Amino acid sequence: MVQGPQHGFRVAGSDAPELAEVRLGYLPLTDCASLIVAQQLGLDRRYGIRLQLMREASWATLRDKLLGGTVHAAHLLYGLAYGIQLGIGGPRREMSVLMTLNQNGQGITLSNLLRTAGITTGASLAQQVRRHPERLRLAHTFPTGTHALWLYYWLATHGVDPQADVETLTVPPPRMLERLAANALDGYSAGEPWNAHAVQTGMGFTVTTSQAIWPDHPDKVLATTREFSTRYPRTARALIMTLLDAARYIETTADLNNIARRLARPEVIDTSVDTIFERLRGEYRDGLGRHWQDPHPLRFFGDGAVPFPYLSDALWFVAQQRRWGLLDHDPDYVSLVTQVNQTGLYAEAASALGVAVPSSAYRSSRLIDGRVWDGRAPELFAVRSPNENRHERPLALA
Repeated sequence: MVQGPQHGFRVAGSDAPELAEVRLGYLPLTDCASLIVAQQLGLDRRYGIRLQLMREASWATLRDKLLGGTVHAAHLLYGLAYGIQLGIGGPRREMSVLMTLNQNGQGITLSNLLRTAGITTGASLAQQVRRHPERLRLAHTFPTGTHALWLYYWLATHGVDPQADVETLTVPPPRMLERLAANALDGYSAGEPWNAHAVQTGMGFTVTTSQAIWPDHPDKVLATTREFSTRYPRTARALIMTLLDAARYIETTADLNNIARRLARPEVIDTSVDTIFERLRGEYRDGLGRHWQDPHPLRFFGDGAVPFPYLSDALWFVAQQRRWGLLDHDPDYVSLVTQVNQTGLYAEAASALGVAVPSSAYRSSRLIDGRVWDGRAPELFAVRSPNENRHERPLALA
């Protein structure tokens, strides 16, 4: 077994997890790295569990397996966890968000046909939408999920109404590029490595990154049903500790190429190492000739700042779901996220590892449109602008 980070914590006796094996579902994306590292380095065994990783083809399949008990926990879209909690577009179940798995590292890719037409920015895309009646077809990975909400926010910032001005549809992440290559899509919002892959194969270009929309935004979370975290709290804690160890290892290792090799394997993501490696280390090429080192790269630990399940992070997703008609009422925002995000359980696990816990469950950031999000007034972000209010129907959930 390859050795990872060391510390003195060991489980024993009544502190031991209730379950010896934890079935953990994930999708083949770069941001599943902490799961892969945890299993391959044997970090799970330190905390009395053994991870059984289960790769799934789509978020809908992973959701169904989580709710059905086939998997115990999941690498899940933040917005999807709350979609389940709120019963949007599918079965309603009480959920627990145990920790944030990553920040940043997603993107929006557009097709070469649009590039040929001179559409290489949000502003030029908005001009195309206004001038031509035929709607562009833009995909995301799940209706209530993270990538859908990045796409909607980015479009709205440029004056494009995602309800009426474009057609949005759901495509599993690994299928995005083949749909783009077949001219069945004009673009998509997805996680890595599927944006980098479009650039490297010359099939598309990155029009924006998700961190350009919201610097240091949350993305995937470690989620379970509330029933699981309540029935097996020590197992849930052990799972948090395992993935905290893995996140810390990823950001302290000098060999990110080794992490990329682990992720690129056929049984994990099944792509080239180079496709993963560049953006994993924050080096970006957009396919239009621009090359930069991103100041807000994909990160997993950030000295403990990344994994904490901030209440303000969760509030943004719920507010956006309300804004776009996915949620038909204003919930008690703070009460909702306080129930779902397990800040106390996280703090217990982090403290046992000597990982710093933020002093506040709220944080702030300036978004692409210049507005500051700090979670203090979510209802203001749930309100549509006047041009968005002209369309009353909600976005399609199919």
